[in-house]
Amino acid sequence: MDMPMQGADTGTAEGPGPTRILAEFCAGLDLGTVDGLARRAARRHLIDTLGAMIAGGPQEATRMVERALAAGGIAPGTVPVPGLARRYDALSAAYIGGTAGHGLELDDGFRAGSVHPGTVVVPAAWSVAAARGAGGQALLRSVVAGYEVACRISAASHPRARWRGFHNTGTAGVFAAAAAAGLLIGLDADGVENAFGAAASSASGLFTFLAGGDVKRVHPGHAAREGLLAALLTEAGLPGPRGVLEFKEGYFNAYAGGDTGAVDYRRIDILAAGDNHPQSRFAVANCYMKPHACCRHIHAALDAVLDIVAAEDVAPGAVEAVEIGSYAVAASHAAVGWSEMTTAQMSFPFVIATALQRRRVTLADFGAAERADPAVLGLTPRIHVTTDAECDAEYPRRRSAKVRLRLADGRSFDRYVPEPYGAASNPLTDAALEEKFLGLAEPVLGAARARDALAQLWRIEEVADIRPLAELLAA
Repeated sequence: MDMPMQGADTGTAEGPGPTRILAEFCAGLDLGTVDGLARRAARRHLIDTLGAMIAGGPQEATRMVERALAAGGIAPGTVPVPGLARRYDALSAAYIGGTAGHGLELDDGFRAGSVHPGTVVVPAAWSVAAARGAGGQALLRSVVAGYEVACRISAASHPRARWRGFHNTGTAGVFAAAAAAGLLIGLDADGVENAFGAAASSASGLFTFLAGGDVKRVHPGHAAREGLLAALLTEAGLPGPRGVLEFKEGYFNAYAGGDTGAVDYRRIDILAAGDNHPQSRFAVANCYMKPHACCRHIHAALDAVLDIVAAEDVAPGAVEAVEIGSYAVAASHAAVGWSEMTTAQMSFPFVIATALQRRRVTLADFGAAERADPAVLGLTPRIHVTTDAECDAEYPRRRSAKVRLRLADGRSFDRYVPEPYGAASNPLTDAALEEKFLGLAEPVLGAARARDALAQLWRIEEVADIRPLAELLAA
């Protein structure tokens, strides 16, 4: 489309800036040129995210969003939301879907950017596809593009944005949703860059949730809706600024410390930000999936503890101390309490104590009764977390942890986990992914519908119109 855009040209003598590079990447993406590993990863992450959305639909945070929208006058619409019975307009469906997908801490992520791309990209893309009857190939193309945007922008920002208090899923995620939605409504490179310009003003999300409350759940919902809205505003003709990522008053300077002069964001190689799978240049191929229902920063230590407890048959009462060394971002979760489900899933002491007591960490372990269980709480003072210099030096290239579990009888066991289970280098098998999806979807949809939907999702590129499948995934 021929979209007039406002603002100075932020390219350099060497060529266009990162905003334009990302916009051209998205608009020029041909699914046929995406390697097999990345295409398979896109299908897998679509399945994984939809499973999280379905399971998160009935959660209280999602219900509160529905009640708030109803109180605000949002009327029923035509777009189905995975896991819910009521239909909405596309914007509200994206907001609710993003909230649901992130609500149980089971959504995927990109380590190098500390971001959850699926729960922003998929709700926005799914809502547009369901509203306009897009086919599976167009949907998958938008997913690949959206993941690229979320992962590259967040990786270029991290950890500087984190230490400034920003939650990359909400801030970088809005650009990813704009890209994914934009491709499905037919935006060209000018249009995608314009949508980025409109979306930037809605980038938001702070780590204040570590102090309590459930606001973290709505961060990806907000990003999915606002990114979709930015694409629709562009389609409607609203001019946006160019070069909004690297512009002097733009995203990188404001959110990631570009104003300090430490990084010249006009000249970064945005498509190389973060890292890649050895066999693919596409970011979606290097994202992780969660086997445990808690913050990913805890997973490496959690894998180590679960391995020790199982291998050595350690009784909870025999544990004198668990000494954990990890990177600074992870270690900061040692101070998080567990008064609410949100904080409990972020709390190093509670999660590790749960693993010692129950030899698992599942959704069922974060209820009110479980958070008050004296057997678990009695173990929390024995969990000690510090910043390990080697682990910190590896981050964000790795999310590693060193664990020493000491017993009262004097024995001790050590483990080093360089990368937790579910990473691209240590992935869930297809069977494990199917087990996770069905475990999340069957209680909401029933076994037959969940299995039918899963079979179609594995063949998503053959689906001519998403709308019947979207209806199948609705409650």
